[in-house]
Amino acid sequence: MNINISEIKFQKLDLEGVKTLVKWAQEEGWNPGPHDADVFYESDPDGFYGYFYNDELIGGGSIVSYNKEFGFMGFFIVKPEYRSHGIGKKLWYQRRDTLISRLNENATIGMDGVIAMQPFYNKGGFEIAFRDERYEKTGSKFDKDKNISPIDEDDFESVLAFDKKCFGFSRPQFLKPWLKLPGNKTFKYTEGSDLKGFSIMRKAFTGYKVCPLFADNAFIAEELYKACLNSSEGEKIYLDIPVINQGAVELVKKYDAQYVFECARMYYGKPPVIDIDKVFGITTFELG
Repeated sequence: MNINISEIKFQKLDLEGVKTLVKWAQEEGWNPGPHDADVFYESDPDGFYGYFYNDELIGGGSIVSYNKEFGFMGFFIVKPEYRSHGIGKKLWYQRRDTLISRLNENATIGMDGVIAMQPFYNKGGFEIAFRDERYEKTGSKFDKDKNISPIDEDDFESVLAFDKKCFGFSRPQFLKPWLKLPGNKTFKYTEGSDLKGFSIMRKAFTGYKVCPLFADNAFIAEELYKACLNSSEGEKIYLDIPVINQGAVELVKKYDAQYVFECARMYYGKPPVIDIDKVFGITTFELG
């Protein structure tokens, strides 16, 4: 295919454009959720850009800003027939630079990069902070701890505060709709009125993704993981762990979860301060 790169236009995507990216991601085998586009777009309507050629969307990705304090790049995809023309490289750098312009001076940008692309991202200024590994296990019956219950509206502020410890920044514009995704399941672990951990089960096109699994310690993380497995017997359950957290590594080993693939959390700028020992499962590879 002959392409005149000078005729490619860089434009902000609307909701339909984000839905197209989700459709492509499904076709690539990334197993997104059927309602991801709505939440992603609601989190930052100005956070998705793509390339158009002859008015056709041919590639795109997320460049989401969290209150200008932190940015995240993800969902990077180019239609197969437009690959190997230098379009992806050009698009990635233009997205990076546009995101930098949307953030406060010296704000950090995060992303999750697959192994094959990590050298490219490194050349673009991103350094590896830790590896993420995805594990799959089929849901099965477990007894649920008495301290576990569903997350409700009154829990939002405490969940938001706990999430900030594990993510590094407050993200209410993302978390509020994320908790209410159609078909998802939520769990919190409390001792009295104190929140000690929470997990969210998001419906994917195949099975469910645990996203995130945050807990004060390994025992609480295990009880939340068991609640997730118990809630969807016979379904494939996916958990993305930071291997820098030994407790998360031991959790998937104990339950004989199967390795699927890996990538790495990378940062452009100073890594945010997070309590990684509380992170037993990250939220998403698309928005952080």
